[in-house]
Amino acid sequence: MPKISAVKGVKSVQRVVCGGCHDFKIVTKLPAAAFGEWEKAAFAPEADFLKALKGIKGVTSVETQTYTLEEVKMTTKEIKKAQEKKEKEKAAAPAEKPAEDPAKKLKKVIKEGGKRGVEIEGAADMGGLQFFSTSVEEPDGDIELLKKSLEAMNQKCDPSEEERKGGSGNIGKMIFSAGTEQLAICAYVPEAKQAELSCEEWLKKVLASQPGGKLLSSAKDVCTGVIPADSEKNIFPLKIREGLIMEGNNFLRQKGLFPDNDDDSEEMVFGDDDFPSM
Repeated sequence: MPKISAVKGVKSVQRVVCGGCHDFKIVTKLPAAAFGEWEKAAFAPEADFLKALKGIKGVTSVETQTYTLEEVKMTTKEIKKAQEKKEKEKAAAPAEKPAEDPAKKLKKVIKEGGKRGVEIEGAADMGGLQFFSTSVEEPDGDIELLKKSLEAMNQKCDPSEEERKGGSGNIGKMIFSAGTEQLAICAYVPEAKQAELSCEEWLKKVLASQPGGKLLSSAKDVCTGVIPADSEKNIFPLKIREGLIMEGNNFLRQKGLFPDNDDDSEEMVFGDDDFPSM
């Protein structure tokens, strides 16, 4: 590293002595060339001066800092050139992605939910499950869109339609959607199963497993909640999602509403990878 006095453009240098507790600053300013000579002499008699300062009662710390003062001059041509460069960089920067049309987004959410409902119905029929856990992508952590997805899952299938949608209204479920800002969770318990399981108790158990979990709404059939992202606490929606699905299933096991771990069947946690049609 070159000597400060040798750096091109440096006109003068400030040597600052700062003290803690009894706050003070002592500034010595001199031309760059003169500073170079002082630097060679180890800033004498600075060492003796610092020692004396540290001996003063009430002074807890003493430190030194060096600042360089440089005179900057730009011609009109250089200023114009710098402005043009800045404007070009701004023009070349990628534009912010426009927000997706709400109507189109809702359509995607309902389509995903409708398909997922059919698949949940089929998986539950094969496995004999009465409660189900899964995740969806399209709501992107938006709790209102997640409720729309749940509605699409639970809608009655119309036999006249070519493509079946929904059909899982008789199956209790907890669905998760991870966004950038939060993990949205929606729990559903159909009326016929409410004597076996409290929707609110189920969701509260899952929310309590992470700091910041919030219950947003509560009813006998549908409850909603969110867990905000918190990088300082290592809480990231995608990272915690699968563990929370397991948490919800373990709560069901305690109530005898989900296959026990000793059962030969595998843990039934369903996400997009389990439903290739999505």
